[in-house]
Order: sequence, then structure tokens, then C-alpha cells
Amino acid sequence: MSQSIKFVSKEYDFFTTLNHRVNQYFKTKNISRNANTAMVFKTIAMFTLYFGPYAVIVAGSFSSLYVFYAMSAVMGFGLAGIGMSVMHDANHSAYSKKKWVNTLLGYSLNMVGGNAFNWKVQHNVLHHTFTNVDGTDEDIEPRGVLRFCPHTDWKPFHKFQFIYAWFFYGLLSFIWIVFKDFERLTRYKRAGQIEKQKTTELKEWSVLIFTKIAYYAYIIVIPMLVLPFAWWHVLIGFFVMHYIAGFILAVVFQLAHVVEGTEYPVPDETGNIYNTWAVHQLHTTANFAQHNRLLSWYVGGLNYQVEHHLFSNICHVHYHKLSKIVKETSEEFGHPYKSKRRLRDAVASHFKVLKALGKKDASPVLEAVFVP
Repeated sequence: MSQSIKFVSKEYDFFTTLNHRVNQYFKTKNISRNANTAMVFKTIAMFTLYFGPYAVIVAGSFSSLYVFYAMSAVMGFGLAGIGMSVMHDANHSAYSKKKWVNTLLGYSLNMVGGNAFNWKVQHNVLHHTFTNVDGTDEDIEPRGVLRFCPHTDWKPFHKFQFIYAWFFYGLLSFIWIVFKDFERLTRYKRAGQIEKQKTTELKEWSVLIFTKIAYYAYIIVIPMLVLPFAWWHVLIGFFVMHYIAGFILAVVFQLAHVVEGTEYPVPDETGNIYNTWAVHQLHTTANFAQHNRLLSWYVGGLNYQVEHHLFSNICHVHYHKLSKIVKETSEEFGHPYKSKRRLRDAVASHFKVLKALGKKDASPVLEAVFVP
């Protein structure tokens, strides 16, 4: 479907002006658009948060299950932190001007069980281009018992999703690394995405299989060999780690696009969306808790999703400063700039949208659909 969808508005003044102002900001400040010293220290901190507890585990110098499970839980926070604060920027080519640095840090996703190629297709190509467009943006496609878009089929059990969705969010990264990476690579091959990304099926399958084997070897096999516990404790610890990481990742990403006010544009019968790509992002994306510095630090600036969607090639450490420029320019041109003041406001808003989407008549959500 994504091949036939196109943005047809010729009103480019907004993004031209915004892009100029952002470029002037970096030129005036004489700073790089990429990572700075603070970002390097954050990278070290996130890897330490993940590999520090792992080192404690494989050292095997303790016999307490409580310590093992505690370290597994901390690794979950580290895993999510690497995904949001390091891998994310690198795979958007925002971490460094040097391609090899972005590639190396982008493969940190493979190091923690995922697959960088699949992620870049799903996230960079599909989600960032066709945000909240049913049938193209995989972030809002039906996921088993979850409904994230008013245009997808409704099932009777969806009326309870505002309750059970939070449990399933924790399964996100576990399902990715165990099942979905294999299914996605097969699907992207059929869709021609491997050729579009100028790579080969042999290369991507080789990377996927080799890195999966290496991952399971260090995260499961080695702990089983060195720890004095039954093997199934290692598997439970592995699941705990991914459940925590998955829950954090799922909630953070849902708060950006499935909250009150974000829209679900529908292409016409010829595949046209009557808007520019940049303005489309303003209608389908929301920020949250912009003044919560600790949260911003940990989630890699993903609470500045508006800025991220407009300038994904800029490192997230600059989003706080850029947000004033984006907000003022959006309002100047009469476009929305959507943001929830606090984290709990965004969570409450997502809860309400889940409940609205649980009804067969999702008109409260559909009312927000952008009409050209």
C-alpha cells in the first residue's frame, strides 16, 4: 500500500521556513547536529546499565536468586535505554557524521537481540513516512487482541483492551526477538524492501542468524553454565528483562501517536493524502512531558516526537532547544503543535483512546481525522 500513497499538497512554505530556522540555529550556535559530549557519556551509561548487571551475573560470585532477578530487571532498563537513547539515533544516521559510527552503534540492536535492518524498514521507511496511516504504518496495525486505529476491524474483546493492553505491552521486545524478526525479514523480501534498501537477502539472513546465535549464547547459554541455579531460572530472568524493556518501549511509543488529538488520515481512492509530509507529522504526532529532564534523558528525547519526526537526522540531545522553534513556526503557519504537559497526562490520554478504540463506533477518535 505504501507504494501508492503520496502527499500531494504543494504548500511547502512551512517546512522550508522551519528547516531554514533550524539550520540557522546550528549555524549561529556553531554546534554539530550530531552527538555531543553529553551524548557520549549517556551512551556509556546505557551500555553500563545493561552490561554491568550482566557482568555481575556471569561472575557467578553469588548464590542468591534475589540478586539474579534484580540484575535481570536492571538489565531490562538498560536494554530499553540502549534502544531509545543509542540505537535509535544511530539507525536514523543522527548519532554521527561518520557512517561507520552510525552503522556500528546501530548494530547495538542486534547485540541486544533485535535486528537493525528490520527496524530501519519498519520504523524509518514505513512509520516515519506514513505515520498513523492504516495499512502502511506497522506501529498501528492490529496486534493480536490490540486495536490501535479506528479504521481496522473491531472485535468484541477490544472493549476490554484498555485493561489488558498494558499486560501485552510487556511482550513487545520478547516477541520481536523470538518470532517477529524472522517473519518481518520474510515479509520485507516479498515486498521488495530488501532490494530497495540496496542490500541482499543472503546478507540480511546471514546477519540475522549469526547475531541471534551470538545473542542467545551470551544471554542464555553462558549464564546457564556459570550459575548455580536450575536452567529455568535463567529463562525466567531472560523473560523478566525483556518484559520490563518491552513495557517501557511500547508505552513510550504509544504516547506519541495513540493519544487524544493525534489523527489517522485516510488516503483517497487514488492513494493521495492532501497534505505535505511535514504537516502530516504535526497532525499525527504528539509530545509529552517536555520539561521532565530526567525522563527526556532516559527515553532519548522520544518525548519530543514532533521534533523527532520532522528532524530524525538530528541527534535527540538538541530537541529541547529546537522545540521552541518548531512550536513557534507551527503556530505561525496555523498548524497544530500537540503536547501533553506531564507523563501522567499522556498515559491517561492513551488510556482514553484505547477505551474509545474498544468500541465498535470509534467516532470520538475518528472526529480527529484530518479532513483536507
